[in-house]
Order: sequence, then C-alpha cells, then structure tokens
Amino acid sequence: MRDSGESRSRWGTVATGRRARLSLTAMAVILSLSAAACSATAVAARGAGPAASALRLFISPTDGSANVSPGCGITVTASHGRVRRVTVTTSGSAVPGTLGAGGTVWHSTWPLHTSAHYTVTATASGPGGKTVTQTSSFATLTPSRTYTVMITEGYQQTYGVGMPIKLKFSQPVTRRAAVERAMQITTSKPLVGAWYWLDGNRELNFRPRNYWPQHTRVSFAGHFDGLAIAPGVYGTADLTQQFTIGNSLIVVASTAGHYMKVWYKGKLLGHWPISTGKAAYPTANGTYLTIDKHNPTLMTGPGYKNFPVPYAVRFTWSGNYIHDAYWSVAQQGSTNVSFGCVNVAPADSRLYYDLANPGDPVTIIGSPAVGQWRDGWTDWFLAWNQVLLRSATHMAVEAGPDGSTFVSPSAVPGPALTSTLHGPKPDNYLAS
Repeated sequence: MRDSGESRSRWGTVATGRRARLSLTAMAVILSLSAAACSATAVAARGAGPAASALRLFISPTDGSANVSPGCGITVTASHGRVRRVTVTTSGSAVPGTLGAGGTVWHSTWPLHTSAHYTVTATASGPGGKTVTQTSSFATLTPSRTYTVMITEGYQQTYGVGMPIKLKFSQPVTRRAAVERAMQITTSKPLVGAWYWLDGNRELNFRPRNYWPQHTRVSFAGHFDGLAIAPGVYGTADLTQQFTIGNSLIVVASTAGHYMKVWYKGKLLGHWPISTGKAAYPTANGTYLTIDKHNPTLMTGPGYKNFPVPYAVRFTWSGNYIHDAYWSVAQQGSTNVSFGCVNVAPADSRLYYDLANPGDPVTIIGSPAVGQWRDGWTDWFLAWNQVLLRSATHMAVEAGPDGSTFVSPSAVPGPALTSTLHGPKPDNYLAS
C-alpha cells in the first residue's frame, strides 16, 4: 500500500546560551583573518637596553574597538619574542585558539560572537628573559540581518547506521566553504566522511564514507554565532547536538526475487518472503533510509482511504513503507501486488518494526524503475566521489574522539566499502 499524503522530517533548533569563560585551549583549525576590518596595537618591553626594547606584542582587535566584525577573530603576535600566554574573558562561550608560526602568533579558532564584549590579556617573552603584557578590550557588532540553523537529529536520540547529519539554513548560503569549516564533529569511533550541499543553497549534510560503525556516539557543534553565511548575514547562536548510532539494521529487498534479507548487528537475521509494487506502481531501486514508523499508519490509495496498516516503517516521501500486509501473505514470495510498498508477513513486519530506527538502510534491487533523488533520505544514492564534488571544500573529514579535521581525499586509505554491511554500490539507484 502507499500513503498518498506527503510528510516531512521535523527540524529542531538547538542553540547554546552565553556564559563567561576563560580559554587557553589549542585547536587545529584557524579561520582566515579579514585584514581590512581588523587592526592591532603594540606594547614594547620597557627598560634594559636594545634587546629588551625590540620585544613587542600586538593584539587585534585594538583596545577600545567597537562594531568589530566577528570574522576577524583575535590575533596575538609577538615581535622578537614568543607568545607565552593568552587569556580571553567574555560574556559569551569559551574562545579556543592555536599557537603557531614558531610560537609567535596566536589566533582564535572560531568566529567571535555577535553583540559581545571581549577582554584579551596576552604575555610574551623575549631575549634576556624580558616579558611584556598587553590587554585589549573591544565589542563585536550587532547584525541587522541574521539567520537560524536547524538540525534533524534529536538530543540523545538513536539513529541507524546510514543516517546523515542534516542541517537546514533559514537564509541562502553563499560562503559555503566557511560554513563547512565552522563545523566540528566528535565521534567515539574513528571514521571518515564529508560535508556536502543538497540541491539549492540552504541544506548541508554530513555523511560517512561507509555506514557509521554501530554504537558510535556523535557530538556535533556548529560555530554559527558570528559566522557570516553571506555578506552581512550573521548567525547569533551556536548549534550543538548529541546522538547515538544504534544497532546495525540493514535491509536488501528484491522486487524480482520476492524476498527481503535483513541483517541485524552484522549477522543475517532473516530471509523473508515479500510482495512489492505491481507493474503500474513499481517499488524503485536505490538505497533509501527509514524516516519514521507508526502502528498503525492510515494509508490512502487506489480503492482505499485512511486504511489502518500495522507496523509501517516509511522510507520514501511518496509513501513507500515496509509494513505488515496480512491480506497478501499468499502472494508474498511469488507475486508483486502492492502499490509500491514492501509487503511483509505479520510476524516478520512486527520484528522489523520493533528494531527499526530512523536512518536504517533499505536497498531495493531488481526493479524496472529507477529511484528518484530526494524521494526520501536518498543520501546513499551518491557515490563517495559525488559526495566530495558536492562539498565546497572538496575535502574529506576525519572524525574521532578528539574532534574532526579536514584532510585531502587522496590521503584517506583505501576505497569506500561496498559490501551490504558497509555501504551500497555506486549508482545503486540503478541496482538490478
């Protein structure tokens, strides 16, 4: 059966509040400095001759600055010496940074927050053990144009091994690479993935190269407060979320063979007889992801309206489900009689329903019909190289317990896995 009504995922917003903190944390990513909008002042070490007087310390933005562009960040530079300590106090979140260039330059990692006050105290040392300390206090601008970001994943919810991180922006994004670099992903198990843009310029997803390892704990942080996604359009809140990848549950359903194989926790759970879409309503090929489930779901189609269907797990927006079809048990395993859904016997459908989470992979094979891009969560229609092409940076992302970093795709060892338990074959929407 098919549900003729369309539904969409529910987007939820998670924004962090502001609290005063201190930070000396070192991070791996440095945002570019907009020199035209940022300036610095210097303080020199006093007394003790030429060697001491050569030591200077510069802080940008300068003391007393107002309406500072958040993208400038904070830069501390030592001339004829080394930066030894940087402390940032603010009414906003902590300000991590990186000390580079042989210890002579410190730069904050993420954009500064909008409408915030900052005080930077830095110390440098030079020849003869001389030191210099400088302080700069400044305020960032209050934007006139803003945006919000929403994430599909719910707090501490459980998802399937195919689930992408799904973000949606309220305004068009033109600075796509900057947005990708403003993300941080922490995973309990190491993996490789990539950020990529969907059709248009408001949706951004992260997908691992292969399916997530089951039981991976995932933390996401989008540093959007102060990030301009287009000229003059700023975020005013960061976005954080935590969720878990559950037990691996993977389906491969053959429309030609009239069977459905189910793997659970990496082992074959069942080889179940099914009935899929009849000739006029074929169940299209492709690797989809489960979206939601209901028991029952009221379905409407040719000859029926608001018919209660038990144990229904949805995998397309156009209305395809894996569900209990007690009325077609005699045809299951031999004949396709549905209106596009995967009809399963009552006991099998209930077992699958009880195990299913959003994001579980469902691969349809053997159909004369080709799956339609974005009819459901069709992220796994894309081969790995296609994911990279849709990224603004065209970089892979290595994530693990210490966070995430961008790496060249050529530095990622080995090809993407295409076994049933690790990921679909390329061009799987043409699967046969």
